[in-house]
Amino acid sequence: MTQPTPPIELTGTGEHLTAPAAPLPDDLAARLGGICDTVVDVAELAEASRDWWPLALHWSIAGETPKRAAVLVRPTATEEVSGVLAACNEARVPVTAAGGRSGVCGASVPVFGGVLLDLTGLDSIGSVDEASGIVEVAAGVFGPDLERVINTHHGLTVGHFPQSFDLATVGGWVACRGAGQYSTRYGKIEDMVVGLELVLADGRVVRTGGAPAAAVGPDLTQLFVGSEGTLGVITRVWLRAHPVPPAQRRAAYRFDTLSAGFEACRRILRRGATPAVLRLYDGVESARGHGGDGTDCALLVLDEGDEAIVDAAMSVVDEVCLDLGTAADESLVADWIEHRNDTSALQDLTRRGFVVDTMEIAAPWSALDAVYEAATTALMAVPHAVVASCHLSHSYVDGACLYFTFAATPPADEIESTYVALWDAGQRAILGAGGNLSHHHGVGLNRARFVENALGPAFDVLVGLKQTLDPAGILNPGKLGLPGPFGAPSWP
Repeated sequence: MTQPTPPIELTGTGEHLTAPAAPLPDDLAARLGGICDTVVDVAELAEASRDWWPLALHWSIAGETPKRAAVLVRPTATEEVSGVLAACNEARVPVTAAGGRSGVCGASVPVFGGVLLDLTGLDSIGSVDEASGIVEVAAGVFGPDLERVINTHHGLTVGHFPQSFDLATVGGWVACRGAGQYSTRYGKIEDMVVGLELVLADGRVVRTGGAPAAAVGPDLTQLFVGSEGTLGVITRVWLRAHPVPPAQRRAAYRFDTLSAGFEACRRILRRGATPAVLRLYDGVESARGHGGDGTDCALLVLDEGDEAIVDAAMSVVDEVCLDLGTAADESLVADWIEHRNDTSALQDLTRRGFVVDTMEIAAPWSALDAVYEAATTALMAVPHAVVASCHLSHSYVDGACLYFTFAATPPADEIESTYVALWDAGQRAILGAGGNLSHHHGVGLNRARFVENALGPAFDVLVGLKQTLDPAGILNPGKLGLPGPFGAPSWP
């Protein structure tokens, strides 16, 4: 069984968040131990109670996990998940679901202690319908394990390759509404989900979806995709899969301005071409990693699939890009593929005292220039900021994802306040310029304070759903900005 990968060294077992932990009834740990394996060792609890949230990496080096769960449970079957949730619901104890713990927004941090539900024991791959291209997979399966099995034995691929591919589980992909780097060809995870098995707060097991393009009232599957464990716990997923691609082509281009690059990507999608990868880098990021001189913007293109379709798509790409820019060495794509999942820079910069993070959002094509200008200007106006850069990472017919990277060098005692100021400035500027709150990293704890503003009056609908599906408020409290019985999170 693949295990979660620690984000950085944890030098102690202290807690950074000060919100009071929910009381645990004396007999609950023993009761849970009768359902599945449990852990109460403080060091193991501290390690399991954190994810890859960049701010929390600073806390880890200082000997603090965000907040320790009181009990860690490791079910290996849906029935055990059901038993755990039923017991916790009866006892009014919070439950935080966790998989690979690769999230970067604090979504799997147990803000109020309670029970941490480690789903990596749900690690089986079930039926594979090769004719229909549907794969049944348990929520705790890691990406490489899934692809290895279906590639080797069935000639299939799901096509979901996020940067966290080696670190994340299928359940995490779905719970946080993730995106793979080949999403322009295969779609985001919500486009891949055929159906779900999940456990509600009171222990009931339900199934959603299962048929192509069904019309049986509202789409209940999509209600739970992206809900980050606040409405139910995903235990099994049915995913659409595709034949392993027989052909692949690559190309690279340069543009004098980022706006010209945006227009090239827009035209490509509006003409109906959907190359798997369209990654456009601003001048800063082009110079940093893609051979630019700081004045031009690099576009990396990769497509795979049936040779005729790939040839057609890349023909459109070449025609559009040569009209607006110039060809570049396609070896830039190979360089990106080789280093695309390397996270070592994050750990190194954290140890050196940098505040560094990424902020990915989506916006319509018509708003991209304004969102880019607003976000980078707002981020650089924060004291101690040293860089704010951007690349376009996912394209759609109506818009794209912009992925901002920012860094600051504050004094040691201002790391946390600087981090909060950067997120406040950048996220509010993006919302004001026509962008959304998140494209694929989700909300978690870090973005929770922006959700009500981002959703407007629809936020009350989300609150109503939460109260209906989880009236005791035990599922991942403190996330998505939702009110709950344990009080408000103590951060920020």
